[in-house]
Amino acid sequence: MTPSKLSMNFTLDDFTPEASPVTELPPSYPSEKGLYVEPTPEPHAAGRLPEEVYTNTLPWWRAAARRKLVGVVEWESAILARWQAKIRTPWLDTYFLQTSMLGTHTFFMVFLPCFFFFGHHEMGRGLIYVLAFGVYSSSFVKDLVCSPRPHSPPVTRLTIGLHHLEYGFPSTHSTNSTSMALFMIAHAQSLHASGSISTPAFAAFTAFLTFYVASIVGGRLYTGMHGFADCTAGVLLGAAVWAVQHTAMPIVEGWLVAGNWGVPLAATAVCLLLVNQHPQPVDDCPCFEDAIAFISVVLGVLVSLWASKCIPALDPVLFVSRTPGHALETPLEISMWMSFAVLKLLSGVLAIFTWRLIAKPTVQVLLPPIFRWLARESPVALPTRRHYTAATDYVNGPPHNLRTIPSVIDLNLTVTESAEEDDAVTTGLKQRVSPAARRRGVSNLEKTATFEADEGGAQADFVKHYDADVLTKVVVYAGIGVLASVAIPAAFEALSWGVGSPADLLV
Repeated sequence: MTPSKLSMNFTLDDFTPEASPVTELPPSYPSEKGLYVEPTPEPHAAGRLPEEVYTNTLPWWRAAARRKLVGVVEWESAILARWQAKIRTPWLDTYFLQTSMLGTHTFFMVFLPCFFFFGHHEMGRGLIYVLAFGVYSSSFVKDLVCSPRPHSPPVTRLTIGLHHLEYGFPSTHSTNSTSMALFMIAHAQSLHASGSISTPAFAAFTAFLTFYVASIVGGRLYTGMHGFADCTAGVLLGAAVWAVQHTAMPIVEGWLVAGNWGVPLAATAVCLLLVNQHPQPVDDCPCFEDAIAFISVVLGVLVSLWASKCIPALDPVLFVSRTPGHALETPLEISMWMSFAVLKLLSGVLAIFTWRLIAKPTVQVLLPPIFRWLARESPVALPTRRHYTAATDYVNGPPHNLRTIPSVIDLNLTVTESAEEDDAVTTGLKQRVSPAARRRGVSNLEKTATFEADEGGAQADFVKHYDADVLTKVVVYAGIGVLASVAIPAAFEALSWGVGSPADLLV
């Protein structure tokens, strides 16, 4: 191949290994074959394919927005690399890696149900709304503009999990931390105005949340996961998300409570519409999966709120039992309350994970035959997202490959230092890319430090996506919303374990 031919038009197909299941495209995928280029042995990180691919695949306005953002990323990468070289220390590496877990979806999935388990249903719903809308809106923009993260090299990227496989603009961590902090401050301000908390307590709480946001946002820059534009857009988006939740969701909840049997149908239709209208990315980016999960949790919470007003046994307002030892007047009562609190947390989280382990493979068995029947009988073609395989194109799948519940003790720090062949600084350093990252399509030309779970090398190098996975996520995560907000608290009430906190400080 001569160098002059490289200036011709490329599309995503030209950089798709035909034997790689992660990048198999459905027959409806639009492609304009230009010059054929030998497939690369490893897929590129999200947003790092040649610019011609995005120009030929995206609508002109999305491609134009991406080009502007890519220019900003290139400028920011050099600045972030120089900044990292000056301030990085082992202590700061550990601090920002660990605190970044406070902005992950796994943390929120364990943290948010606690509000429902201890009687703070309104606050729990509000936090779910701001976080879900933040994740969906940031994921929507990410897949819309397909902007890469700061280039690595020169930036050294530190991450826990697979967040580095997503697009960069805007920062979801920044969006979530900002929206959650504003929600909590607004709640604390109402308590302060009513005299429930003192001025020093309100000031200290506000200062703590401000530090939390600054730590999360600053950590995204320090770890090389985002640039200044990503974080600024994330903070602004988080503020907008909180404003929408603060003004609109009380009206929506009022409609739900007063509604009839059409309420769950309408909520389900809106959820499926949001899933369907999520932009199609060029790269195989996991943003879409996160958006589905959180929007589906909101669906479960909204349907549960409606059901709780129709079925008295599910209405937390009517719950009368209190957690044993709630008076906290003696050491025995304190020990008793703490024991039941731990018991509720463990049993509640275990019930959520058990639902996921049972529901996912069950739905994956039921949906593909239904999809195939609809494909034969329905006059309208079923939608299939890019990078997802239609049910008519497979027989054995999706595989039931649920991983065990992740635990901190199973995570080990793996530092990866690798760069392009002409980078003299890192020449000769051994490259290591986690199996999960390879399956998701991460570039092997990045400098990263990642926490990864030991998967024993038994997994395949690439993961294949199925159309049934989309609706499976909707069912599974909507079920999690129902369990956390209504079913598990109702079970605690039936067992006389109570759902109220001892001091009711947040009510």
